[in-house]
Amino acid sequence: MTIDEIRDNFALLDDWDDRYRYVIELGRTLHPMPEAEHSAANKVLGCASQVWLSKQIDRSRGNAPRLNYLGDSDAHIVRGLIAILLTLYSGHTPQDILATDALAVFDGLGFRAHLTPQRSNGLRAMVERIRSDAREALAAAS
Repeated sequence: MTIDEIRDNFALLDDWDDRYRYVIELGRTLHPMPEAEHSAANKVLGCASQVWLSKQIDRSRGNAPRLNYLGDSDAHIVRGLIAILLTLYSGHTPQDILATDALAVFDGLGFRAHLTPQRSNGLRAMVERIRSDAREALAAAS
């Protein structure tokens, strides 16, 4: 699934109850995260829910490394938010990650007015974690 497909599907749904159900469905599409990856090192701080992001760096495609992620949460809607984030970021180069404003994408989907302050803070924490990983990968490649 691409972010454009997610945008198109969102546009088809008029009411936020339907959009939340769609976000929950997106969360169900996440690849399972092995229990060993539910570690303190992978836990995202700043989220009201339990959230884990596990990063792997793929250097097999030549020049630029690509960051691949698994994500999980104990909250259904947050799992859906993770699915959207991973659609934006997983499998991309650090440069692409740093050039992508995920919060603007979420705002464009209408989430600013429909997420609680705690979920908004958690979303920012997840985005910052991935952007920090991208900056570290760039520094390591230099």
